[in-house]
Amino acid sequence: MKPTASASAAPAHNAPLPPTTSAAARSSRIAPHSHIKGLGLNNEGLASSGAAGFVGQTEAREACGVVVELVKLRKFSGRALLLVGAPGTGKTALALAVAQDLGTKVPFCPMVGSEVYSSEVKKTEVLAEAFRRAIGLRIKETKTVFEGEVTELTPVESENPLSGYGKTVSRVIVGLKTVRGTKQCIMDPSVYEAILKEKIIVGDVIYIEQNGGAVKRVGRSDAYASSYDLESETYVPLPKGDVFKKKELVQDVTLGDLDAANARPQGGQDIMSVMGSLVKSGRTEVTEKLRREVNRVVKGYVDQGVAEVVPGVVFIDEVHMLDIECFTYLNALLESPMAPTVILATNRGNALVRGTTDIVSPHGVPVDLLDRCLIVKTSTYTRDEVGKVVQIRAQVEGLKLGSGVQEKLAEEGERSSLRYALQLLAPASIAATLGGRSEIELEDIHEMSELFLDAKTSAQNIGEGGFTGGESL
Repeated sequence: MKPTASASAAPAHNAPLPPTTSAAARSSRIAPHSHIKGLGLNNEGLASSGAAGFVGQTEAREACGVVVELVKLRKFSGRALLLVGAPGTGKTALALAVAQDLGTKVPFCPMVGSEVYSSEVKKTEVLAEAFRRAIGLRIKETKTVFEGEVTELTPVESENPLSGYGKTVSRVIVGLKTVRGTKQCIMDPSVYEAILKEKIIVGDVIYIEQNGGAVKRVGRSDAYASSYDLESETYVPLPKGDVFKKKELVQDVTLGDLDAANARPQGGQDIMSVMGSLVKSGRTEVTEKLRREVNRVVKGYVDQGVAEVVPGVVFIDEVHMLDIECFTYLNALLESPMAPTVILATNRGNALVRGTTDIVSPHGVPVDLLDRCLIVKTSTYTRDEVGKVVQIRAQVEGLKLGSGVQEKLAEEGERSSLRYALQLLAPASIAATLGGRSEIELEDIHEMSELFLDAKTSAQNIGEGGFTGGESL
């Protein structure tokens, strides 16, 4: 069937060309809180406007800053931080900012209260697992290694003493180069087997452990780097110092990783063992006896000075979804010797505690747990604060706003919610691109406001009987 004249005459949208390979390779997913880099406090502990990507919530940020100092001084044990406020007022952003102010390597384990209701494991086991994943272990190990760029790789063969036919590798000569100099090393035949397994060639940067002969390929020397936009190799600079040196290796794991590794040991390296582990991928409960054994081993490493415990942050959003059994277990976890920083969040007022029929408590949390919490309230955003957040999110997402767009979105955010104003950005940018414009204009915002309703408008439509057939249900 041939297209009609009206269909063929329809104007085509000026859609952009697909991104090039290099641009697509560099792009990354933008999360809702990508712009949050910390609490944004000055040296006196006062909140600075727009610092670290955080806008508004001055009192809440300063209160969280006090909690950060308490955690650093190791004076926050046995307590929790409870963030209360309306939806969309930055409770999750505050928890993330607290974790970032504690340190970049501090584990951050977020979860939602409804995650504990699993058909595979107990509710208390889910909470215990989250707490263990929020406790980091930084293992420091000093090893004597040969490190450098491979300049020579020559196996030396000799007659096989067990047979008159054929030869065997008796040793391997490896030439390594650093900024300071070069060295020719004579290695054991087992090292040559490890080199072949790692597929190392001349020009690779490697290090070989003196004890054990383990070989690790760091990458390709940047002297061999090319000008391609998309590389399949990782190029590293030439190592500094001598070829033979002491190297400190740091590895970050969590207690949850150690529990999982010991609870489900691998059967082997063949393909059938791998397929069997995929089929049996259900969650495994970790016994308390195993956790005590892991703690004992960790304590031994800490006493020797080999490892360092790094307490992280557990963030439980919608904490009112937990039941009375979980709240009781939370009290026990807070009192444990190895407990991370616990941050809870809720948007409920007086609510019934789940798992009970007659206990109504503030925020749906039992009073005995509330007594352990420092409670911080978040406030709603003003029009100016919504406009600043919109401007920051537009910069993070690489969008250009036309005249009056920021003010219009600030008005929408004040009328409905901050989340609704931010949700209009991405579809409005698509409408602007299809219209052949590089900036988002007011007409794009108006069009998206007509296509997508906010929560208040949708609820009002239902209240006015805007949907037919609702009364017959």
